[in-house]
Amino acid sequence: MSSWNGNHQRIYMNEVGPRDGLQAEAAFVPTAEKISLVNALSRTGLNKIEVTAFVSAQAIPALRDAEIVMREIERAPGVKYAALVPNARGAERAIDGHADELNLVMSASESHNLSNLRMTREQSYRSLQQVSRLADAVKIPVNISLSCAFGCPMEGDVSEETVLEWSSRFIEETGAHGVTLCDTTGMAYPGQVARLTELFARRWPGIELTLHFHNTRGMGLANVLAAIDSGASRFDASVGGIGGCPYAPGASGNVCSEEIVHALELMGYDTGVNLEALTLASTRLPSLLGHDIPSQIVKAGRRLDLHPAPPDLPAIRERAVNRERLPETRR
Repeated sequence: MSSWNGNHQRIYMNEVGPRDGLQAEAAFVPTAEKISLVNALSRTGLNKIEVTAFVSAQAIPALRDAEIVMREIERAPGVKYAALVPNARGAERAIDGHADELNLVMSASESHNLSNLRMTREQSYRSLQQVSRLADAVKIPVNISLSCAFGCPMEGDVSEETVLEWSSRFIEETGAHGVTLCDTTGMAYPGQVARLTELFARRWPGIELTLHFHNTRGMGLANVLAAIDSGASRFDASVGGIGGCPYAPGASGNVCSEEIVHALELMGYDTGVNLEALTLASTRLPSLLGHDIPSQIVKAGRRLDLHPAPPDLPAIRERAVNRERLPETRR
């Protein structure tokens, strides 16, 4: 199917801004504002919201209020509320906070995993197996996010075989119900995305595959479209385009939620998202963060958000018509 004619195909949008976006901010966003932001996002029709991360307050002080935020948000019917958890202790905290899904993270790249998590990949895997057992005991689904699935800023290309091998271990050995392939530093390109998406979908058609792209090199939307053409229907995105990996040199923001929704709707896809409400939620971010945000929809508006004509347009038109009426000799 061509990306230029969605034929109302359903695309599921997962919002990661409250976690992946805010964790990268130097300024601490007040707890009440975090809760208000999640509540606003809940009313937009998003499929899933990654609310926070249950991590060490020393490691990510911006999310030190995870328990309060997860406990006090207003939960909308049909929306899944996920939390990132790095270890068993984080999983216990997320379970106590009634997370609907635990998002486990490790890198497909050994160098990035050591830089990000201070563990080898095998050590991460064993730790996350413990988390999976805790989640299974209370019937909470687990999603595994594989960072640097499309390339590592320290190692270069990461082979498709490596990505599929780690996916296989989490799906077949730990029972993960979903896998997110993450373009952590924006190294993915459409042909690569298409191949890996096709390989994954062919091998595990019953597993929820999510794609997580960054717009570091301006290819975020192109990669989303390549993934859709190859069978993907679930995408992470960040409100306002905020975020990035603090351990990945050169990383910039995630693909912007309202930009992706805007583009996909123009192409005929059904995202289920109220774009006006989503954009309104994004407009609150500059005052919360203390700086501008990447979102072009916030800056320029939607395609048919029209602007008033100059007040003297009738006079300009009249002068133009009068000039047209002048005899040739007087021009």
